[in-house]
Amino acid sequence: MVYRADRRGEQFVVRRSGRSQAALEWELDLIATVASAGVRAPTAVATADGRRHDHGIVVHRFIDGVPPRSRRDWLQTVIALGVVHEATASWPQRPGFASARDLMSQRRGGDVDLDAMPTTAVDAVRASWRPVLDGPQCVIHGDLGQGNVLVAEDDVALIDWDEARVDVPAFDFAHLPENIPVPGQWGRDTLVTAGVAWETATCWIAEPDYAARRLAELQARIR
Repeated sequence: MVYRADRRGEQFVVRRSGRSQAALEWELDLIATVASAGVRAPTAVATADGRRHDHGIVVHRFIDGVPPRSRRDWLQTVIALGVVHEATASWPQRPGFASARDLMSQRRGGDVDLDAMPTTAVDAVRASWRPVLDGPQCVIHGDLGQGNVLVAEDDVALIDWDEARVDVPAFDFAHLPENIPVPGQWGRDTLVTAGVAWETATCWIAEPDYAARRLAELQARIR
C-alpha cells in the first residue's frame, strides 16, 4: 500500500512493505547505494529514533517528475540502469529471492512459486528465460515499467524497488520501448518474451487473472 502525505508543506510517500524485515533492509540498503551512485531514488526518512522503517512502514521523500515521454527520456533511463547494474555487480541475492538462473533448478524465490503452476507453463517460462541467462548478474530493478520512472528536466528517478533482486540485467530492458537500444546481444523478441515469462511466473499467485493473460501471450509468442 502506498500513500501520499504532507507535513507542513513538505511532500512524502508512505508505504507498507509486505516483505520480510531482511528483504526490506536489503532494499533500503540498495536504494541508498543507488542514490550514492548518482541515480535519483526514494531514500527513506528516518524515524525519530533513527530507524529506516517501523514494522514495514517506510516514509520516503516525494520525488517530482513525469513518466518518460520521449526517446531521450528512455535513453537517459538506460544510462541510469547501467549505473545501477555497475554499482551492484557484487551484491548478494535479496533474502528469500531467486534469480531466473536459480529458478531453472529451484522452485521458489521472491514472488515466484513454480509448484503452483502447471508443468506446461513452467516449461514455457523456463524455455523463455534460457536465452538471456548468460553473463554476469547484478541487482535489477525488476519492475521497470513507465510508471516507475520519473523524469524531471535532464534527471531520471527510478522508484518502487519492491521487486528488486539479483538477476541478469536483461530483465530490466524487457519492457522498454522497442525503438530504444539497450546493452547486450539479445534480440528484442527474446527480451520481451523473457519479460512476459517473468511476469507470468511472479504474478501467478498474487494476480492470477493477469498471469493467465500473460501466459496466453507467452504461449502465442513461442508457438
